[in-house]
Amino acid sequence: MTENNTIQYRQESDSIGVHDVPQSAYYGVQSLRAYENFPITGQVLRPEFIKSLAQVKKASATANERVGQLNSELAQAMIQACDEIIDGQWQDQFIVDPIQGGAGTSMNMNINEVVANRAIDILGGQPGDYTIVHPNDHVNEGQSTNDVIPTAGKITVYQLSQGLLTALDRLNEALEAKAEAFNDVLKMGRTQMQDAIPIRLGQEFKAYAIAVKRSQQRLEHILEEMLVVNMGGTAIGTGLNADFNYFNEVVDDLAKITGLPLTQAADLIDGTQHIDCFAAVSGVLKTSALSLSKIANDLRLLSSGPRTGFNEINLPKMQNGSSIMPGKVNPVIPEVVNQVAFRVVGNDTTISMAVEAGQLELNAFEPVIFYSLFESITILEHGIDTFIDNCIQGITANEDRCQELIDASVGTITALVPHIGYQKAADIAKEALVSGNRVQDLVVQAGLLSQAEVESIMAANKMTTPGICKA
Repeated sequence: MTENNTIQYRQESDSIGVHDVPQSAYYGVQSLRAYENFPITGQVLRPEFIKSLAQVKKASATANERVGQLNSELAQAMIQACDEIIDGQWQDQFIVDPIQGGAGTSMNMNINEVVANRAIDILGGQPGDYTIVHPNDHVNEGQSTNDVIPTAGKITVYQLSQGLLTALDRLNEALEAKAEAFNDVLKMGRTQMQDAIPIRLGQEFKAYAIAVKRSQQRLEHILEEMLVVNMGGTAIGTGLNADFNYFNEVVDDLAKITGLPLTQAADLIDGTQHIDCFAAVSGVLKTSALSLSKIANDLRLLSSGPRTGFNEINLPKMQNGSSIMPGKVNPVIPEVVNQVAFRVVGNDTTISMAVEAGQLELNAFEPVIFYSLFESITILEHGIDTFIDNCIQGITANEDRCQELIDASVGTITALVPHIGYQKAADIAKEALVSGNRVQDLVVQAGLLSQAEVESIMAANKMTTPGICKA
């Protein structure tokens, strides 16, 4: 033992050599080397992922004890250590960076060392005395990084996504409420940023709600793939060094511990070398983000101005919009939703490249996949929450402005085409653009239709409800 700056150290050795480790630390030499080798993000493993790792280790200890691979004293000490980690203790002992070389070996060894040294402590020994509990021989019994890390990653993705599903459901409900509130507000629809034909504001918001619901359903469906794990496959899916009974039982134990309906992959070699399931989840997240960004874009346009833009809706005023222009208020919440979407799309590109980069029996790039995927899930959830609470719920309609734009537009002439013909309608539209008169007034003046006929044809429900426009 050496002393340096009042910190007591122990010496641990690995295949690289000897290294000083803080005496009180539950992490060991392999975690410390990873800490030194991979100063990449400046972050550590997420608590949710640490919990999943501890659940995997608890399931393995439970199964190994039952099948006789671990004696009860060691197994119970390890299980207690895992339970403490699952409950949120010892977070500061997880020191490795989430982006690292080695296919996640450093993550696996960090949990192995913490569980081992905490179990040693429980059994009355000194951390680092691996003759009592060994990180590899005991904590990692019947396992490999290559089944532990993807399994823990899948559990984390599934659990994190429950919050996102709740947020998507809330957003759907908020948009549905606005669709109902704005159902009778007639406005101009636009295609290619040009006046098109009338639509109800409620119909626009209803379409947003449907798109969000579709994202929710896609995510629910794809998350089922996260429930199929490769535990028991060890290094490449062949199950080498795993007891046969452990192999058959560990996933059931893990399912009980997590409360999730986990199943073992039908082909563990496929389940180990192919991780396209993470690309599939990321693809759904990207698609959801694109839909959200499109909605955010629309809200920025519809609220633009207020004096010189569309100004058909009002967004809640959240903060000053300029350090130089007094009174300016910007659509900051839709803007942050756009930026969340940009980040999710970037993460999806990273995940796509990492999934493709796997070689032969293993993909070594799961660390960056999980880092990116966990972030996408989290920022989408948080972005949606602020979208609901600080924007959607407070939107109001400018009905007078909507009507003003309807009256000024020639787009309403489209509703009259079945009654006066395309060419006459086109002539009326041109005249309206030159004169500034309303198209309905010009149609009556030209004797093409009576005032009553025009009013009936151009009733809001007829112009905006499929199937009754000619009624």
